[in-house]
Amino acid sequence: MADPIDKVAWIRIEGGRILGARSRGKDVCYLPGGKREAGETDLDTLVREIGEELSVAIVRESGRFAGVFEARAHGHAEGLSVRMSCYEADYRGDLAPGGEVEEVVWLAYGDRHRVSPVVRLIFDSLRAEGRLA
Repeated sequence: MADPIDKVAWIRIEGGRILGARSRGKDVCYLPGGKREAGETDLDTLVREIGEELSVAIVRESGRFAGVFEARAHGHAEGLSVRMSCYEADYRGDLAPGGEVEEVVWLAYGDRHRVSPVVRLIFDSLRAEGRLA
């Protein structure tokens, strides 16, 4: 079995909804974030990726670890998984699609069918904690 795709993701919840993004040409929503570049820490990756994808600045000192989730990688060959290290953090600026992001959306638990398998696990965890409407 191949090593999992290693990603860092931002969990941002407001009013019982979680921030999601949909990339150009994709049919599911993801949590904003991405893959590390050489030498980056998780927070370095988060700051860079969120700036590129959503045109806002993560407040680095507000970042806090929220968990690691792993599931089948959507749109990849069977047997490949994605491991997502998740962080919550405040931000400055106005959210707007950037880079490969086509749409920024606020999702409730009822939108679970619109997200990738690993994000479904995150939705389930947040719902169990009473944080996702």
